[in-house]
Amino acid sequence: MTETKPDLPAETGGTEITRFNALRHGVLSRYTVLPWEDADEYRALVAALAAEHAPQGPTEEHLVEELAGILWRKRRLRLAEAAAHRRGLKDALEPYRETVKSALVHLDATDQSERVVDAIHTTAGDIKDDIREMDEGEAMTRRALDLLGSCRNDRYDSALAALRGDTRDWWADMLARDPEDLDEGEEPATPDEAGLRRFLEGTVMPWFDGRKKELANRPLIREQAFGESLDPDKLQRLGRYEVHLDRKLERMLTMLLRLKDLRAGAVPG
Repeated sequence: MTETKPDLPAETGGTEITRFNALRHGVLSRYTVLPWEDADEYRALVAALAAEHAPQGPTEEHLVEELAGILWRKRRLRLAEAAAHRRGLKDALEPYRETVKSALVHLDATDQSERVVDAIHTTAGDIKDDIREMDEGEAMTRRALDLLGSCRNDRYDSALAALRGDTRDWWADMLARDPEDLDEGEEPATPDEAGLRRFLEGTVMPWFDGRKKELANRPLIREQAFGESLDPDKLQRLGRYEVHLDRKLERMLTMLLRLKDLRAGAVPG
């Protein structure tokens, strides 16, 4: 497979190209690029630095390659920082974390289902659609409760038919639960008017209230989740490493520019 080479300066001649290729395949590059990294990106970086500084002689070429290695490690550092944030965010979204409850504690939030992932990725339009969907589901549930309190002979069947599909599925799951799986003090669901009313009033309606509160406060939940994902200790270590790279970059660049000035006679001696 033919390797794609980066563009060289127009004034670069044939002899310069040979020396330039030798730099691009210097001794440091084989140890700088890790097996899962893109070697072509690294070679393009070296090519750009070589075109900018036009090194002459092995010492200047070595300094240019050192510059490329430092910048490459700084790129790797950015990836490590992003990975640390993603790892922290994953930990913050574990099922047993109470991100939503923490974010809404000042609103006296109840223990509702945690939907932090949705809160992070949804847009303002999505929130409006979700709130409208919740309003429709709540209205259908209230209609079912009204039917349960009516004088109709088919109150149970009519109320069940008036519910939203996912609410009916939820009720079916409640009826199918094994009595051994019930929490202490929890009554088993019964397929009758009283059982359905307990379910709608004690479970479904509070769920709608909590869910709408989450939707209305998604920006706050988003901030809470990202805040909890931050690992200050790990980022501090990455920051110290970046300072080390910055100092090394400054030294290498100073040495390279001084050599060029010496070669040009701009600096005595």
